[in-house]
Parts: sequence; structure tokens; C-alpha cells
Amino acid sequence: MNRVMVHAAEMELPQWDKHLKAFVLKVLQYLKKDKWDVSILLCGDKTMKDLNTIYRGKKESTDVLSFAFGENRDFPAEAKTHSQRHIPGDIVISLETMRENARRFNIEEDEELRRLLIHGILHLDGMDHKTNDETEPMLIVQEKILEKLSKKRILGGNA
Repeated sequence: MNRVMVHAAEMELPQWDKHLKAFVLKVLQYLKKDKWDVSILLCGDKTMKDLNTIYRGKKESTDVLSFAFGENRDFPAEAKTHSQRHIPGDIVISLETMRENARRFNIEEDEELRRLLIHGILHLDGMDHKTNDETEPMLIVQEKILEKLSKKRILGGNA
């Protein structure tokens, strides 16, 4: 069983956070991941710029950052046994930049949010890309997952 935790900075936690969790769980299921604990931080450009400056040396906001841990840990389960969980890392998404991207690319905000979540998960799973060229293997996988889960919605509700 996978678990998703969603937090917010610079804003209240959106009411659609449960739909975001459900979507992330669907992506993990599609990727055949199990016992993953994923943490997601939704924020604005100020927080994202601060993180991007500290961790990447870029004094600007960006849409998504992934902080990979890739650790396995034992946690006590409810049944008083120990269960090993995978802690892949954290995903941070700037909702301001996400909205700006959606306008720039003339797509729905929901689609862009789903794309960023998939992108972050793929990074946590060890995938990477050198450019944003659509022929990059990671971006091909990203778009395949996005298409497969195209009927799932976060902002509109049916993840």
C-alpha cells in the first residue's frame, strides 16, 4: 500500500488535496510501485524560488522540484509487526508557475498539474532528462502515463 502526504506553504491546503493524493496513488499503481511514502509540498513562487536558489543555485522559481531520498526504512505497522517502506523523497510544485505554464501552453491547469506530479514521481524513481525535448525517454514515459490517466482529474474532482 502506498501513502501520499500533501502539505502547503504560502497558502491553505487546497480542498482538492484528496483528489491529488488519489491521482498520485494511480500513478504509483501504474508504475507498479508498492509501499512508497511520497510527500508533496504545494507552494507559491516565493518558496519555490528560495528552494531553487538554495539547492540548484538558480535565483528563479520553477514549476517542480524533486528531492530524492531513495531510502528503505522499517516502520511499526498497526498490527505490531514491522513493515519496510520506501521513502523516495519529496516533490515540490509551485501552483503559481503551474498556472502560468498552463496559460503559456494553452492547456487546462489540471493537465499541467498532473504532468508535474508525474514528472516529479519519475524523478523520484531515478529517471532524468538533459533537455525538455519531447524525444527524451523520461518525457516520453511521462506523456504516456498522462495519456493513460487522462480521465483522472484533480482540480475538477474524479481522481
